[in-house]
Amino acid sequence: MEKFAYLAVMGFAVVGSIWLEFFLRTNVLRRTRRLILSIAPVFVVFVIWDVYAISRSHWTFDPQRTTGVLLPGRLPIEELVFFLVIPLASILTLEAVRAVKGWDVGEGQ
Repeated sequence: MEKFAYLAVMGFAVVGSIWLEFFLRTNVLRRTRRLILSIAPVFVVFVIWDVYAISRSHWTFDPQRTTGVLLPGRLPIEELVFFLVIPLASILTLEAVRAVKGWDVGEGQ
């Protein structure tokens, strides 16, 4: 079961934030283009960074806590999931706070 530890953490991040989409009607998932434009640059930069860091032995991933599915560059699949889930959870949380507080984009300018 330890092999799924990293994925379990990502699952908790999704469960902890996805409900905001439905209960607070943040519409993050409905604005697909905006979501992709927000996550894609971060995803690309950090995948390149991770592959480089792994190739230089700057860091590694515990094989006992990952599934063992490695992508080119010895990047665990869990790391790709991380680069999608954490920005999504962050955006959902930000939009939820904005919805509750009634903040509009560009307010205070």
